[in-house]
Amino acid sequence: MIEETSAGIVIFRKEDSNNLFLLLHYPSGHWDFVKGKMEKDETTHQTAIRETKEETGITDISFVENFEEWIEYNFQYQGELIHKKVVFFLAETKTKDVEISHEHQNFTWMDYNTAMEKTTFDNAKTVLTKAQMLLSKTL
Repeated sequence: MIEETSAGIVIFRKEDSNNLFLLLHYPSGHWDFVKGKMEKDETTHQTAIRETKEETGITDISFVENFEEWIEYNFQYQGELIHKKVVFFLAETKTKDVEISHEHQNFTWMDYNTAMEKTTFDNAKTVLTKAQMLLSKTL
C-alpha cells in the first residue's frame, strides 16, 4: 500500500452577515475543498497555501487559529491501493473571483447549509461542520 499525505483548506469569505464556503467540482464528479499532495520539504501549511493558489488563484488567506482536522481514506489508483491522510485548515479570504485550474470543472460559494447538501463525501461534511462550529463561536 502506498502512503500519501495531502493538505487543504476550507476557505470562506464573508458576504453581508453570512460565511460562504468555497467548493470545487472535481472531474470525477464530487464537490470538495481545495487540497493537494505535499511536496518534499513542505510543511502542511505551505502545501495548503500552494494548492490554494494553484487551484483557485487565491493568495489572500488568513488562517483561523485552532483548526486542524485530519481525515483518512483508501482508494485505488492504477491498480495500487493508496492510503491517504489529509489535513484541513480553515482560512478566510476577501477574494470573490476564483480562477480554477485545469484540475477542476467548476467552483461555487455557498452558505453552510447549501454547502452541506452539495459536498459529496461524509468526511468533508464532518470537516465543514467543525469549521462552521468554530466560526459560530469566534466570529
